[in-house]
Amino acid sequence: MRIAVIGAGGVGGYFGAKLAAGGNDVAFVARGAHLAAMRANGLRVESAGGDIVLPRVIATDNPASLAPVDVVMFCVKLWDVEQSAAQIVPLVAQGGVVIPFQNGIDSHEVLARVLGAGHVLGGVAYIAASIRAPGVIAHVGSMARLRVGAFSHVLADRARAFVDACRATGVEAELAPDIRHALWEKFVFLGALSGLTCLARQPLGCIRSDPELRATFEAAVRETIAVAAMKGVTFADDFVARQLRALDGLPAEMRSSMLGDLIAGHRLEAPWLCGRVAELATLAGMGAPVNATIYAGLKPYVNGTPH
Repeated sequence: MRIAVIGAGGVGGYFGAKLAAGGNDVAFVARGAHLAAMRANGLRVESAGGDIVLPRVIATDNPASLAPVDVVMFCVKLWDVEQSAAQIVPLVAQGGVVIPFQNGIDSHEVLARVLGAGHVLGGVAYIAASIRAPGVIAHVGSMARLRVGAFSHVLADRARAFVDACRATGVEAELAPDIRHALWEKFVFLGALSGLTCLARQPLGCIRSDPELRATFEAAVRETIAVAAMKGVTFADDFVARQLRALDGLPAEMRSSMLGDLIAGHRLEAPWLCGRVAELATLAGMGAPVNATIYAGLKPYVNGTPH
């Protein structure tokens, strides 16, 4: 399968490397020192599940330099969605599809507006991975899973083909029967976790072990569930309990990617996560005070560490 990975960070770098190691034709789009290192030395993934070393990879900062592909794995930061979507139009010109593996719930709608709905699938990535050094991806823990689905039955076969390609390379991948629900399911958990780890400047273990932070996490989850219901997405009665069990089952040292960005002084995805929950709640006339407060505390850092 011909695959272009747009954004070779933790998600794109890890899963792109797995797919390339499994024999797929994978090209990576990256920037700066990470791109330079990939061009010079290839890509390395450090993981408890087994390291991956790709001595040579196709890497560029210009998607237009690549030939059309079967699948675009779209893994850029949320503030880059619109601009990056316009750049990948030629990559799907021969019937290819794009799968956004990003945080948030809005990327597929932006991509559909730019590329046409007939080119867009939905994707959810579950992994703790980041760029440890230029050309090196570090995977924390054992979680590394993808969920992929089509918003229309017309593209169901394309979603299934990608899932099959992933499974053939040892990637844990699932064909999601309701990809919109899957997107919201992750959004509920990640919005609360990313916001609180950033607000506390602490990894996941601190959030779950401190009674007040744990209660705040649960409150943020419940607010997002209420917003989801206003959008027609509902969850089972035991969903909150399952989110708390999931929180308890992850490595204590795990950090949200947004906390990594905060510590590095980079831009934050908060407007599309806790900020988006607060925005949608306000539009529905219901309010989400916990998410709104978390977002207010992070707003000074949204465009990077203030100087």
